[in-house]
Amino acid sequence: MDDQDLLRYSRQIMLPQIGIEGQQQLLDSTILLIGMGGLGSPAAMYLAAAGVGHLIVVDFDQVELSNLQRQIAHHSSDIGRAKVESAKDKLQAINPEIRLSCVNEKLDEQELQDWVAKADVVLDGTDNFASRFIINRVCVAQKTPLVSAAVIRFEGQLSVFKGYEAHQPCYQCLYPSEGHEDNNCVENGILAPVAGVMGSMQALQALKVVLNLGEQLTGKLMIIDALDLSFRTVAVSKDGNCPVCCT
Repeated sequence: MDDQDLLRYSRQIMLPQIGIEGQQQLLDSTILLIGMGGLGSPAAMYLAAAGVGHLIVVDFDQVELSNLQRQIAHHSSDIGRAKVESAKDKLQAINPEIRLSCVNEKLDEQELQDWVAKADVVLDGTDNFASRFIINRVCVAQKTPLVSAAVIRFEGQLSVFKGYEAHQPCYQCLYPSEGHEDNNCVENGILAPVAGVMGSMQALQALKVVLNLGEQLTGKLMIIDALDLSFRTVAVSKDGNCPVCCT
């Protein structure tokens, strides 16, 4: 790090749990964000600001007017642009020193394997079970921590999955693939700041995983209700019959 880096990250470096070594660890890390929507936007912006050295952002969608209410990486002038390109502009403006890789396509499972293999942590910001199940399978296979969040209406959920570890659950231990219907904001709506809260919490958990800091939401599910402003955490156990992490 040069003098400009030391100044840019000074408020983190002064934290005894991080220091110069921890900041260098962030600069040397790679985080993969899948989805540049309501969750991925704030998560990516905070990770860029915090100095994660390499961000890989994946999304195959274009910016639409209805996105702007909550997807804060995109502005009115970005309507019609690829979300990854719109996000890249904002992230580079926040921190031009970091490296950005943009993937403007819908990845199949093998392509996802290749990208996850490059990452220290994966953030799932998708909005459907099919994508989440695939991302979970790949993260278990690659032994890569997965920070998964979901948000709808006034509610949010967040957990860190390390299903490749003997006693830790994966996403599919929590949500079996049968019997679930997708609930998304298109049909159900969402209050904008709820997405911001959950995306910021995803970034927080990702930094804690990279730095091995404090209590992490591994084996736990945090549930937020923004209407009554309640936060509760429930334990999540490994499913001994899980077809993903217990085969």
